[in-house]
Amino acid sequence: MSEITTPSRTKLSIWLQTVRPFSFTASVTPVVVGAVLSLSFPGQVHWFLFPLIVVCSLLFHAGTNVVSEYYDFKHGVDRPHTYGSSKVLVEGLLTPREVLYGGIALFAAGFTLGLILVMYRGAPIFWLGVIGLLGGYFYTGKPVGYKYFALGDFLVFTLMGPLMVIGSYYALTGDYTPRVLYVSLPIGFLVAAILHANNLRDIVHDGEANVRTVANIVGLKNARVVYFMLVGAAYLSVVVMVAAGVVKPWALIVFLSVPPAIKNLKSIIGARLDNVGAIAMIDIQTAQHHFLFGLLLTVGIVLSAVL
Repeated sequence: MSEITTPSRTKLSIWLQTVRPFSFTASVTPVVVGAVLSLSFPGQVHWFLFPLIVVCSLLFHAGTNVVSEYYDFKHGVDRPHTYGSSKVLVEGLLTPREVLYGGIALFAAGFTLGLILVMYRGAPIFWLGVIGLLGGYFYTGKPVGYKYFALGDFLVFTLMGPLMVIGSYYALTGDYTPRVLYVSLPIGFLVAAILHANNLRDIVHDGEANVRTVANIVGLKNARVVYFMLVGAAYLSVVVMVAAGVVKPWALIVFLSVPPAIKNLKSIIGARLDNVGAIAMIDIQTAQHHFLFGLLLTVGIVLSAVL
């Protein structure tokens, strides 16, 4: 009888697993929204910078994922029976040193490429980049690790909502308007919902690792309410913006994304701490909803600009 062998993994495939590319829609979506808002800008738009903006945002996001992999493993958050990580350290596919240095290298690459944007747009882009870098690294990195002290939801809302939308718009136009901030809010609410869904699922496991999140502080019942509020706020904010004339009625196309939102809400309602496996994919499902919502909002903004 011939022996069955498992094909060996390449380093590239392992690193792809580590950076978790399925999560990248969370950073591409706000950048695209900021870009399409530039369609209404009356001055010159440096569209040739857009690919660079996307690459920098992806490198910072990947760096955050990889550094988080290291610190979550060190804090005992990631274990064989937990969810959420890429499992490369739990399964021994990479060493902790490799992962930490890999994350730092990704941040360094993103920051270095970002200096090209600074050449065109000056100090504001530099400081936005610094905030993004520090926010990404210290999400879990020492000596801050704000994820572990129930600050993740608010800061992820800020960094991957307003900061990224405004940063994309400013890099392309060299300008800022409050309208960009307002349009960034629903994107921020839903990216915070992704993290909150992850933390709701992990209430027990995070508690075992002495990690404090909004979800395990308020408990499962109230964590469900917070999730409902974040998703509802995204839709409500669009309605308010249309009523106030910030965006045109085309933006209401986002309501086509209600069905998957309802499906996710039903999953959250049925969540039980003794059967978290039933919502093992709720963070990914929420990310998919965030992407669909952002795509529809993008379409609405484009239609508003050209029609």
